[in-house]
Amino acid sequence: MIRVRLPDGAVKEVTKGTTPMDIASSISEGLARNVLSASYNEQTIEAVTPLEEDGDLVLYTWNDDGGKKAFWHSTAHVLAQVLEEQYPGIKLTIGPAIGQGFYYDIDPSSHTVTEKDFPVIEKRMLEVARELHRFEIRKVSKKDALAYYTQEENPFKIELIQNLVDGDITFCDHADFTDLCRGGHLPHTGFIKAVKLTNIAGAYWRGDEKNPQLTRIYGVSFPKQKLLKEHLELLEEAKKRDHRKLGAEMDLFTFSKKVGQGLPLWLPKGAALRERLEQFLKEAQRKAGYEQVVSPHIGHKELYMTSGHYEKYGADSFQPIKTPSEDEEFLLKPMNCPHHCEIYSARNWSYRDLPKRYAEFGTVYRYEQSGELHGLTRVRGFTQDDAHIFCTPDQLDDEFKSVIDLVLYVFGSLGFDNFTAQVSIRDPEHPEKYIGNVDEWEKAELAIMNAAKEKGLNYVVETGEAAFYGPKLDFMVKDAIGRSWQLGTIQVDYSLPERFELTYKGSDNEQHRPVMIHRAPFGSLERFVAILIEHTAGNFPLWLTPNQVNILCVSVKYEKYAKKVSQLLENNEIRSLVDNRNETIGKKIRESELQKFPYMIIVGEKEATDSLISVREHGGKDHGAMPLNEFVSMVEDTIEQDLKEFKP
Repeated sequence: MIRVRLPDGAVKEVTKGTTPMDIASSISEGLARNVLSASYNEQTIEAVTPLEEDGDLVLYTWNDDGGKKAFWHSTAHVLAQVLEEQYPGIKLTIGPAIGQGFYYDIDPSSHTVTEKDFPVIEKRMLEVARELHRFEIRKVSKKDALAYYTQEENPFKIELIQNLVDGDITFCDHADFTDLCRGGHLPHTGFIKAVKLTNIAGAYWRGDEKNPQLTRIYGVSFPKQKLLKEHLELLEEAKKRDHRKLGAEMDLFTFSKKVGQGLPLWLPKGAALRERLEQFLKEAQRKAGYEQVVSPHIGHKELYMTSGHYEKYGADSFQPIKTPSEDEEFLLKPMNCPHHCEIYSARNWSYRDLPKRYAEFGTVYRYEQSGELHGLTRVRGFTQDDAHIFCTPDQLDDEFKSVIDLVLYVFGSLGFDNFTAQVSIRDPEHPEKYIGNVDEWEKAELAIMNAAKEKGLNYVVETGEAAFYGPKLDFMVKDAIGRSWQLGTIQVDYSLPERFELTYKGSDNEQHRPVMIHRAPFGSLERFVAILIEHTAGNFPLWLTPNQVNILCVSVKYEKYAKKVSQLLENNEIRSLVDNRNETIGKKIRESELQKFPYMIIVGEKEATDSLISVREHGGKDHGAMPLNEFVSMVEDTIEQDLKEFKP
């Protein structure tokens, strides 16, 4: 007999060899019908995997991320099977589940696969699904695995197998198809009721542009046709909200091939929006006791070797810059924390001086492959709302909770109300990925979890997602159409103070190491603005929007009155523009709607004669004619409701 513990704490004693599906059936037949896969002792397994020892069991359905992952990964196997049928001689590589669906990378050999082929492939995939083929995992020796593929037939699978440990290699079979796979599948193909192939793109083998280029086919699948219909509607809505499209329409930012890929150029409206975000956070930081610092855009290579960043990320950074006449090397700054460590070390500190909170909107540069660049969300140059807090171990708990307060204030002011927190900890099975000692890691992880509990955060723990120098608390925000984004991060770090030999004099007159907190509520301004555009569909909170009012002249005769109105609005700190073009008022209104002006003020003969303004809100709501001071009060009230004062 073995003891199996369920998530609610219930324990079932079952015979060895019992499967997760057996346990689901013992709970209810309804649950058993919906179980897709499972995890046992935090390892992903099949729903039909025999359990051989005591452990913790989690059953996954479509409503769980683990269930969706198994569903989409299984569909990737079906896609691979059909591709081999349709295009003999292609070479399969990998086919993982991703955030919204799956992909499979293939070397098409002499074939050309295009989106025109998708309907035929989808039809055959559904035929395979209806045949109810079971997914069966079997262990194979490394020798047998290598014998299954030849170098000529599939060098990609050979390379994968060569890097695997003998005894841990498994194949997955369904129908007459076999693929190298670690597991995590549906019980059978019949669960797959709807399939849509969504995109085709190029991808380098293992993400390295020095390797062969492959064809990547993306797709998504569902257990009901209705869910696919809803998903496709969501994709259409996402297209309307695409920050690249809206950013161009609203004149916020642009890119230039001559400037370089992944290097955004902020246009006046975008620069104004960005500046307002900076001032918003700077004011909150000032109240919370932060001090602004500035560090250069480059740093000596030795700085990043000391911090450990060069060892971990040097290969993925821009190449070092060599000085003309001295034997020195510099790097474009890939992160701000080493610079802030050196700012701290510039003088001696006492425990009475701590905490020191250094904040900087620091621009950093990281090399991203051209195929991975995407609008503002994946760029090569970006500005982080970075801050680093140096505190005593006794101050760590309060400081961490204060940073949580600041992050929640930022989210609340910008309409991000739906979020969960993720405590990202180290993977104890791969200590080589991290720096620092285990005791300090455990203290840091415990401090984060305690702070999250005390603040009442709904959080999950993710093993292996920590930064290389310390654990962190990440905030996963859902936008207006239900997509999840990682926004805001807080990290506890014992390692960099050690590597930079940072100290303070304690009450015992001895030198001690401070603890370091890294934090960035926005993450980066570029990515934050992109997510904000898509979340709001470009309808920013009134306090943030670059131009709050567009004053539309019915004809050029009323330009003087329009400019007077504009000046009075500016005197009340309400941002406005005057549109005095010789165009119809209808066209001006349509263009103002496209530009997402929150308010339009229309001035003609009646308004100029009676010293009134006619107010129209974005979206079509007509407020009619009113005195200017009434409109000013309306705007001020709206801003006051949206933008509460930060009180540390």
